[in-house]
Amino acid sequence: MGSKIFVNLPVESLDRAVGFFTKLGYSFNPQFTDANATCMVISEDIYVMLLVKPFFKTFTQKEVADATKTTEVIIALSQENRAAVDALMEKALAAGAKETKDKTDMGFMYQRSFSDLDGHQWEPFWMDPAAAQPQQ
Repeated sequence: MGSKIFVNLPVESLDRAVGFFTKLGYSFNPQFTDANATCMVISEDIYVMLLVKPFFKTFTQKEVADATKTTEVIIALSQENRAAVDALMEKALAAGAKETKDKTDMGFMYQRSFSDLDGHQWEPFWMDPAAAQPQQ
């Protein structure tokens, strides 16, 4: 059995976060959803648990980062092609996201970057591994 990844992110408002990510085309697993959290489905092996901040805090002894002021994680999501990168980016911007840096085009890799409504940094990207040269 392969591993699955569950990224846990603190959010101010669960309803606001769900509304934002629904506009990007993501769905949510009602089995793992209540007033404190929801399970956003990225793929059959990748999930994002959106947790209201007080509930998120119960999982850590550390301070919870304010993603609008510090970077706690960058979530890079591969896309099928350049057009899919641009399409996800446009959906995010239309839903209220902020572009965090200029697009990067290295020929074999194309990447964009946005912050969601809670400040978490997302980077949709496309890469052609056959064209990538190994670093020496």
